Amino acid sequence: MKKTLGLFAAAMLLVGGFAFAEQQTLIDFTLLDADCCADDNGVNQQNKHTVMDYSVSAGATFTSEQKDLMKTSLALPEWEIELNSSAKSVSALANSKVVAAPVKESADVKFAGSNVMGVHIIFPTWNANASAKIVPAFEIPAYEPLADADENGVRQEPTDDEKASGKTLFEDGYGVIKNVGVVKAISVTTMGMNYPYGLYVMLKDTDNVERRYFMGYLGFDGWKELVWNNPQYISEIRNREIRVYPIYPRGLPFVKFTGFQITRDASNAGGDFIGYFKDVKVIYDKALLTSERDIADEDLWGIIGAKETARQNAEMAKFGNKQVNRYLEKAKLATEDSFPSSIKDEEGSEEVSNE
Repeated sequence: MKKTLGLFAAAMLLVGGFAFAEQQTLIDFTLLDADCCADDNGVNQQNKHTVMDYSVSAGATFTSEQKDLMKTSLALPEWEIELNSSAKSVSALANSKVVAAPVKESADVKFAGSNVMGVHIIFPTWNANASAKIVPAFEIPAYEPLADADENGVRQEPTDDEKASGKTLFEDGYGVIKNVGVVKAISVTTMGMNYPYGLYVMLKDTDNVERRYFMGYLGFDGWKELVWNNPQYISEIRNREIRVYPIYPRGLPFVKFTGFQITRDASNAGGDFIGYFKDVKVIYDKALLTSERDIADEDLWGIIGAKETARQNAEMAKFGNKQVNRYLEKAKLATEDSFPSSIKDEEGSEEVSNE
């Protein structure tokens, strides 16, 4: 009997050592095509799944037509380049950008024919340590309810199936992973172009702490998966410091993608940098083995829902104010590209003097 119990306990230890690990795609840039919110020329501007309406933060002075234009998303052209002080110049600020880069159908990769993230950054040509962050137009919300949007980017009410899924809008490859304990490894699928620059992945956790992870250098040619392995990850359960946290109402811990960082050493040549990124994946221990409970704690107490609603409102207010200010600045931009001619009239003939 003792032998049987001993074998059972050993088996449970082995199961415990391997059952908690999970691998998921944190963000997949092939999912972020512009597929809604067409402009006057019929060209889609936003990504339907991730479109966000920030007109809720706009004042009453805006017309309904203006508020209809106050939308943004994780569509690749909406992403931004943030340069550090050493890298900022008029040329760099004007020309550094993110685009949707189509992969050829003939490419020998699984995602051939899809669009990936293409990045153009201009680093200083003089000797200076410089860096650039590639970030979304807004901080990805961790608590946005899962709901579809129509072709105009108007978010619909969640369906019963969407509510029953228990997932939020930015899970499943759109920037958020829930139920994350210890991060074991991170990978980035990227195309190297022989640039001797460093690449970091930036993640933020439940406690609003942002960390960056060094993935390696981009001094190679072609597609490659760069991997960061947690040097402090302990696979042997017996050697781990076991910490037990209250299950409710802390909620499920999460990580969310906040961007990439490219670093250029002063000893390296500067100028134009071109990079391509397909996805970011994470291997992690589950924080909770299962979320199924005998009593529906949240239905009874509603503590997590109240916290998530407050945090979601705070995220939307912060995001909305920033986007409204950008909308106002964009509305003030000069639209003329040239001066009217003082030499020729509209038909192209020279003006005739009356003298």
